[in-house]
Amino acid sequence: VQLQASGGGLVQPGGSLRLSCAMSGFTLDDYRIGWFQKAPGKEREGVSCIRSSDGSTYYADSVKGRFTVSRDNAKNTVYLQMDSLTQEDTAVYYCGVDLKPPGYGCYPDQSAVDYWGKGTLVTVSS
Repeated sequence: VQLQASGGGLVQPGGSLRLSCAMSGFTLDDYRIGWFQKAPGKEREGVSCIRSSDGSTYYADSVKGRFTVSRDNAKNTVYLQMDSLTQEDTAVYYCGVDLKPPGYGCYPDQSAVDYWGKGTLVTVSS
């Protein structure tokens, strides 16, 4: 199983970026992909999640209304569209896959991640 995160870079406050998480090495009907943010001096935390089986999503309060998670099943890729970026969004972003999601719905649970992608750095600065 491999996850490849990409799309990070330098962007001005108020700008947008789209992160991608390309997945390979597994074929399951039900899994969840979480996006996690590791900001300088802070613990890594989950900011978004999407579940493959029903498309259910989750957003942390800090990104709700600004970030949008989506998936392209044909490309085995999950995206995180990040709009209205602020300096507080500066972080390394990771995607992780949970291959045995419980119940229903989606939540970016770090302890449940089976495989991680390498992080991609997002820097929001003028």
